[in-house]
Parts: sequence; structure tokens; C-alpha cells
Amino acid sequence: MSQTPVPAKGIDRRTMLQRVGLSALIAGPGISMLNACATSGGSDKKSTTKANVADPKNPFGVKAGAPLDVVIFKGGFSDDYATQVHEPQYVTAFPGAKIKHEGVVAIGKTLQPRFQGGSDIPDVVDNSGTDLMDQGAMVTAGQMQDLTNFWEAPSVDDPTKKLKDTVLAGSVEYGLIQGKPYIMPYAASTFGLWYNAQLFQQKGWTPPKTFDEFKALCDKIKAAGITPFAYAGKNASYYMYWMILISAAKIGGNQVLLDIDNLKDGAWTVDAVKQAAAAWAEIGQKYSDKSYLGLIHTEVQTRQNQDKVAFYPSGDWLENEQKKSTPASFKYALTPTPSVTAADKLPVEAIRVAPGENFFVSAKGANPAGGTEYLRQMLSKAAAQGFYKKAGAMTIVKGALEGLTLSSGAQSVVDAQKAAGSNIVTYSQFESWYKQLETELRNQTNKLIYGGGTADAFCAAMQKTADKTKNDSSITKQTRS
Repeated sequence: MSQTPVPAKGIDRRTMLQRVGLSALIAGPGISMLNACATSGGSDKKSTTKANVADPKNPFGVKAGAPLDVVIFKGGFSDDYATQVHEPQYVTAFPGAKIKHEGVVAIGKTLQPRFQGGSDIPDVVDNSGTDLMDQGAMVTAGQMQDLTNFWEAPSVDDPTKKLKDTVLAGSVEYGLIQGKPYIMPYAASTFGLWYNAQLFQQKGWTPPKTFDEFKALCDKIKAAGITPFAYAGKNASYYMYWMILISAAKIGGNQVLLDIDNLKDGAWTVDAVKQAAAAWAEIGQKYSDKSYLGLIHTEVQTRQNQDKVAFYPSGDWLENEQKKSTPASFKYALTPTPSVTAADKLPVEAIRVAPGENFFVSAKGANPAGGTEYLRQMLSKAAAQGFYKKAGAMTIVKGALEGLTLSSGAQSVVDAQKAAGSNIVTYSQFESWYKQLETELRNQTNKLIYGGGTADAFCAAMQKTADKTKNDSSITKQTRS
């Protein structure tokens, strides 16, 4: 489980990625939607590690042999990329350093006591998954290190280039909290509906372009004894709400999602959100099974590998997450969410491409210099290629996959990106800004899809929670444009 990128301006950069078929990933005005700024009142509880450009091999002044404490979210990407690629690379650069590694599924439950206790604080954290820590609250509490100087530091591969110039456009902006960069997103994830291309070919089924086609195909799939659509209600309802939000953006444009992030009055009750919620409610209530409400993501994903589920909503980490249980007869393929109306502002080919897998350096850890250097090492091309080989996903590092052979699922992502061109659905920031709002969205999504709820009730409940969040003076507000 997880959650990328953003693309760049400039012909040279576009041409470079065309060599591996990734031109759509990094080009075009649609991607500029990802170059959003997050701002709000600042906090004086901050820390930053200075960068010494005169020493490109050790710009942050890492002490020889200093131990490093790393905690990685062990979700869809697992943590092999850290233990087998990133951490060995760090030790090679700083011989004698001992790394304490921990792979964790429940990040919040595991780490919150350590941060609250003020001791045994990890230096580097991959704050991702269903139980991620509240990043806005952590910044306010002075727990995260300001990465301003980090992005200005020289890159590992080319000391003449700053780190901020080696990553896809929008990566730095994505990590802004209270107007400053505290997060380094690492994965570059694409979202949509996943299916078995080999099964569809055998059955003569074609991925739908409209919701009318979607329902007609679901009837055929259901008649074949296969559940047409499902997601895991127990721990991954956010996979489903991503689809609702993507459809809302396709109907009304990306401004719909910006308004939701900015807590704009009535943002959840606009027609675009209601139409999207109604369309997906019909799919869930007619073509899924309530029993999936009690399952976790891997259980539903394994059923799909057994051809018991046709369509599954997720990001492009899915193929790698399921590689141990995927039979040879299953060929992962991605298709965009169908158009809801004939008047949708974005075409059916539009897909969501978003930064994710949020890393931060602890401001109060024992080795902040080492933590910052660890992130720098992650942005080398060798580290990015190692991440793809181990985790099966792309990173924010520009041109890193050049020359690599892609899997069937990754190739379908590339094809989808090409078809989308500049028609990119923007990411959502409220998920990390306002934990209470995000939690309520998970609950309301399950009610809508598996509980027989209505679009009106869904929108009203979400607007009520958004209003409560907006009016709560104890919550630091963020904005993006």
C-alpha cells in the first residue's frame, strides 16, 4: 500500500524519458497541476541541517561511524529496497556507520509513543500507509526537520546540480507544510482500475470508457461468476475514495480537488462530487459484495489473482505487492476510471499521477545530519533504479529508469501515461493535512459503497466534517493553488 510525480518542463528532459517510454510522466501543462504550493502560518519550532557545497561527498557533515535509525513503512513496496539498496549505499558512502532498521506496517501506533516520549526517536521515517502520523501536527510540534537546505545541496551523481534540480517538477512543492519543505516524496505513483489483461482477452472483454459501458461489462462479468468490482473495506477504503475523487475531478476539473484541500465552503456538496459518488455507489451496490467490507487489501488482491474479482482500484505498487501470489496466467494492466458524463471536463484517458511515500528526517533525532544524508543518497540514480527493481515502482528521480526492462503492469502504466498526455488528475493534500477529515472519508466511503448509502448523505457528512475542521482553531490550516 502506498501513494507521484510530476513532470518537467523542457524538451531535453522529455526526450530523455521518451527513450524508456515515460514522456507523459514528465511533460505537459497538466502535470503543472502538481506544482501546487502549500502555505499557512509558520512555526518557530523547526530545525534544519546546513549544507556545505564545498564538500559534495559529505555536505551535511555526517560524523564517521555515527549510527542511524531508519524506520520504513512495510506496505506494498515492502522494505527490501531499504535493507538491500539504500542502506548498503549509505554504509558504502560512510564506512563504519551502523544502521538500525525497522520495517513497520502501523507507523503511527509504533512510532507515536517514541516521539511523545522524547527519546529513542528514529532519524529517518517513511511516513506512509493507513496508519501514517499526522504530519501537520508533527511540524507544529517541532518534530520534523526543515528540508530547505537539503534541496539546495549537491546531488550524489553530479555535484554541480542541486538535489531540487534532479527530481521531477513539483516534488519539492508537494512536501510543503506551513510554507516550508518537510517531506521528501519518493515514489511516483499512477492510479486507476487494475485487471487481468489475459483474462479479458480470453473473454473478449474491453475496459470501459464510460460508466454505462462499465455497468454493461459488469453484467457480463457477473454472469460469468466473477465479482465485477471490489476493494478492501477493513483497511483500504481510501483506495476507493481515490476513485471517487478522480471521477469528481474528471467531471468538474482539478479545481474540485483544490477546493476540497482548501476547505472551501460547500466543496464536498458540488454536483461533481455528488455525481461521482452516485456513479460509484451504483457500481458498489450492484456489482460488488458486502463481504469485502471485512477483508484487508491483500485478501481482496489475492482473490483478484484467482480471477474471482475483475476490477480493483489501486496505485501502481499493486503488481509488486502481489508478485508472490500472482500466477503466470495473470497479467496486470491499468485502465483509467470511466467517464461519468458526456460533459466531463477531463477525458476518459485522464489519470491521477501523484507524489507519495513520504519520508522525513526527525528534528530531534540523534543523527539529523545522517538522516538528511540518507535522503540525499536515495535521490541517486542507482538508488532509484534499485527501488524499481525491488519495489516495482517509479521514483521522483528524473531519468532513473532509462535502459531498464519494465514489467507488464509498469508497461501498462507507461501506456496509460502516454494516452493521458497532459490530462493529469491532481493529487489531494487533505489526506495528510487533516487526519480527522481523512478518517471520516474512509468511514463514509464504506457506507456509500458497501452500506447502501446515498450520494447526498455521503456529501453532507463529508461537508459537515470539513466545516468542523475549518472552524477548529486548534488545527493549523493549509492552502494550495
